[in-house]
Amino acid sequence: MDLAYLRAHPQHLPTFLTHQRIRETPVGGGDVCAASRLTLDDGTSLFTKTWPSGDAPEQFFATEAAGLEWLREAGTAPVPEVVVALPEMLALEWIDAGPPSSEAAERLGRDLAGLHRKGADAFGADWTGFIGPLAQDNTPSRGPWGPWFAERRLRPYLKISADAGALSAADVAVVERVISRIEGYGGEEPPARIHGDLWPGNVLWAADGRAWLVDPAAHGGHRETDLAQLALFGGAPHLKAIISAYGEVWPLADGWRERVPLHQLHLLLVHTAAFGGAYRGAVRAAADAALDG
Repeated sequence: MDLAYLRAHPQHLPTFLTHQRIRETPVGGGDVCAASRLTLDDGTSLFTKTWPSGDAPEQFFATEAAGLEWLREAGTAPVPEVVVALPEMLALEWIDAGPPSSEAAERLGRDLAGLHRKGADAFGADWTGFIGPLAQDNTPSRGPWGPWFAERRLRPYLKISADAGALSAADVAVVERVISRIEGYGGEEPPARIHGDLWPGNVLWAADGRAWLVDPAAHGGHRETDLAQLALFGGAPHLKAIISAYGEVWPLADGWRERVPLHQLHLLLVHTAAFGGAYRGAVRAAADAALDG
């Protein structure tokens, strides 16, 4: 099987793998999926993702493929090409990793500004939503952004986290206060075309000297969300350079720094919902900071 054959017959990929007709090497793939490097007969490498056991949630890989293609069609930030998208598997263009650099960071900032400026028809998306292993409500909305963010991005994961015991009643009350004040945070803007899950691990620093966007939860959202997520979990390398270069292309609205914890709260609540109380302190710190901002 070479790349031309695979493009013409993507449905045959699982059969070739089952019968060991393609060289497959396990690689690191994150917290949700099993990942492998495939080497085709013509020497082409692909990055594949599969659900670790049983069947993947319905539309899981189709959702990621749709998001990747939507980001890629913007023609700004580099995004891997989707080669195969099947219910049980996703195969993407292989990207060789490289070291982070300030030059790549500056370009990433400019690329993100260009991506966000491509915009979206609404908040949400026309495809089913997932973020990590969890479903995400992408029902399109014309806005405004604040109430949409509260009801589609904060409250669902707050409820899951509370029901699972990952957050205390006091934690829940603090997040509810943030939600009740959502319209007072300002920063309203039209929908931007965003990655949606842009923590530092979803930036692939590549051997070509660029920073690629991977593993999106792409949708129409607020551009500050992507930038706020880049600061989570230790922060992306050269984060100041990313933000500075972004601002040269598309300056951020007044008060954006004070809104960072608000935008981070979504992904932190996803973590308590998916992975438990280990992230409780981060949720509480972000909610407290949002109230103090």
